[in-house]
Amino acid sequence: MFAGSASDYDEFMGRFSVQLGPQMAALAEVESGQRALDVGCGTGALTAELVSRLGAESVSAIDPTEQFVAAILDRYPRVTVRQAVAEEIPFDDDAFDASLAQLAVHFMTDPVAGLSEMRRVTRAGGVVAACVWDYGNGRGPLSMFWDAVRRLDPDVPDESDRPGTRQGQLVDYFTSAGLGDVVESTVSASREFTSFDEWWRLFELGVGPVGAYKATIEADRWALLRDIASEMVPAAPFTVAGWAWSVRGIA
Repeated sequence: MFAGSASDYDEFMGRFSVQLGPQMAALAEVESGQRALDVGCGTGALTAELVSRLGAESVSAIDPTEQFVAAILDRYPRVTVRQAVAEEIPFDDDAFDASLAQLAVHFMTDPVAGLSEMRRVTRAGGVVAACVWDYGNGRGPLSMFWDAVRRLDPDVPDESDRPGTRQGQLVDYFTSAGLGDVVESTVSASREFTSFDEWWRLFELGVGPVGAYKATIEADRWALLRDIASEMVPAAPFTVAGWAWSVRGIA
């Protein structure tokens, strides 16, 4: 799913996700003296915020992607990092005061199992929190790209059917995972682009589901998609905003 370098991911999504870190840490009420786990840490957008609040020694992280784990180890050598999936978290019961999954639930094979594992490693009374882009309502930062794709090929699956991308889905997953006092809200991020070419360059990087789609089409159709997208993007400079469903629950 995430072929490519950590720096490509930073450029592709990191400038959005780094803005969510403080919002998610606040949602989980992360504060000094606690221990926290970043599930699906990617290249560390949330990890960085947790480190700033708690200190590196009090932060742990997991991600299934080898190059992302290597990036975290390089950037935050005192953070405890493991290559692992959410459905099999390699930490003891009650090890953390808070467990957070920022932009990760929609990539879990079994979201309820992943959130159940997050609850297991969080102490009783601790917080589990997660967020997923609102692609169900077309409010994700990549929604404009997928709109262009649908004009080219209406049958291509986009990210709107992934787990948690629609209102209420994360709440259902949290409840099924045994979490209590579940509350849904939203977090958001935005990025300004000075030209269409600056925006389109993100998709040339071949990261995530966009990269998986790019690998399936011929160069001439990719060029046609670019032409379609260029007609849809607002006049430069323009701002791309993304909203994500965010949920917290008590272990």
